[in-house]
Amino acid sequence: MALSSGRKTAISTAIPAGELPILRMLAVFLVLCLTAGFLLPHAHAQEDSLDSIHVQPPPPKPDPNAPPPLKEGDAAMSASRGERIRVDVNLVLVPLTVTDPMDRLVTGLEKNNFYLYENNRLQAIKTFSQEDAPVSIGIIFDMSGSMNNKIIRARDSILQFMHTANPQDEFFVIGFNDRPELIEDFTSNPQDIEARLANVHAAHRTALLDAIYYGLNKMKQARYERRALLIVSDGGDNRSRYTENEVRATVREANVQIYAIGIFDPYAATTEERLGPVLLNDICSETGGRLFRVDDISEMGDIAEKISAELRNEYVLGYRPDDARKDGKWRKLKVKLVPPPGLPQLTVHARTGYYAPLQ
Repeated sequence: MALSSGRKTAISTAIPAGELPILRMLAVFLVLCLTAGFLLPHAHAQEDSLDSIHVQPPPPKPDPNAPPPLKEGDAAMSASRGERIRVDVNLVLVPLTVTDPMDRLVTGLEKNNFYLYENNRLQAIKTFSQEDAPVSIGIIFDMSGSMNNKIIRARDSILQFMHTANPQDEFFVIGFNDRPELIEDFTSNPQDIEARLANVHAAHRTALLDAIYYGLNKMKQARYERRALLIVSDGGDNRSRYTENEVRATVREANVQIYAIGIFDPYAATTEERLGPVLLNDICSETGGRLFRVDDISEMGDIAEKISAELRNEYVLGYRPDDARKDGKWRKLKVKLVPPPGLPQLTVHARTGYYAPLQ
């Protein structure tokens, strides 16, 4: 269309209605982009600031049904709930008994009456107790032919020993003649053992060393930390496969006290029988136990009760060695006693040493 000369023409800028929504969306998009570009550095700065602040989360609300927390010294409670507890393997425990010149048991002594030496070096006693703690006890019962006229008294002394022990003690019985045999496994019921010993009889030769070796290995299955063997025998050995040196080495390695009731024949016919008392005395003394010689068979029950009383009235000294090396070497122990004023010289019965751990 031709324009008239000299007239101004107005050009319309109106946008068709269908294109308005598209333009509005573009405008909103541009505004958002500009805003994001401005805020992004500030967001990063705030994030960096939060990374350097450690905020503890609020404590959980207490559960009214939860058990109370363990206090210091509640290791037994922890163990009863199935949790693993740590044991200080560097603490060496030395059980011992004390007797007077009349061979009577002495109780009531205090920690300051004892001095303990390892390899001739004085050690600081960290723990001290005298309590009737339960013991795992193995009974080594001689049923060889030489016990023929003593077997009933020997059996009765074993039963008397168990009936006067701590009710929580556990026992096993190994009988032996030509070879050792487990008569009754670990039990806390003396009636179980009484039934098994009802019809014992004596026969054949004597494998005493094999029986001691077997008993020490059986003791590895014991429930309690305190462990002891009681040997009832006339002492002669003429059948064992293990040698005396092998058994002595095993005795040193085991943390087991050994007591013996020795029913010795004063007119022993063989060398083995004559050396029996020496063998049993040496083995018992090395572990802190004792040999009780029977002069009258009728006294066997009283002797058994005396051994039971000693096990129920031991002192236990605990110390941490100055030498912390785990070299597996033998370390000599010596306990010296300074009795209270007014008491005579007393005798200490304690083990003579132990092997240091290897790890």
